[in-house]
Amino acid sequence: MSPEFSEQTKKSIAEIVARYPEKEAALLPVLHAAQREFSYISRATEKMVAGLLDITPAKVHEVVTFYTMYNRQPVGRYHIQICSNLSCSLLGARSLIDHLSEKLGVQPGETTSDRKFTLSLVQCLGACEQAPCMMVNFDYYGNLDATKIDEILGNLE
Repeated sequence: MSPEFSEQTKKSIAEIVARYPEKEAALLPVLHAAQREFSYISRATEKMVAGLLDITPAKVHEVVTFYTMYNRQPVGRYHIQICSNLSCSLLGARSLIDHLSEKLGVQPGETTSDRKFTLSLVQCLGACEQAPCMMVNFDYYGNLDATKIDEILGNLE
């Protein structure tokens, strides 16, 4: 079964495309809209986006596979991305990753059985001044410790 955008997302995509002189230039924000709709970008979604922007599915696939910000598999309702790069690692990211894994019962790259949480490691969230940091869906959290992570998770449940 092929995915289909909701009317609200179709309207949003039309507004995005209208801001650009060429449809293809809207590819990144249109992919973000698609990911918000479906939580990940499937091959069928890639084809749908290609059709909307009058480009080849291969071109869309190249972008989706190049950028790590696009999920290529379904993720949980809360996608937790924790930075494992230098600044965060120097300030304790490894112990926080272990804490999250234990708390959620999954390893990085896995989703809880209830599909509520996906835990991912990323190389950089661009917030080194707040290291260690993580994102939950589109929200940034920085200057983390185990207590702050427990509080954040508690507010999601």
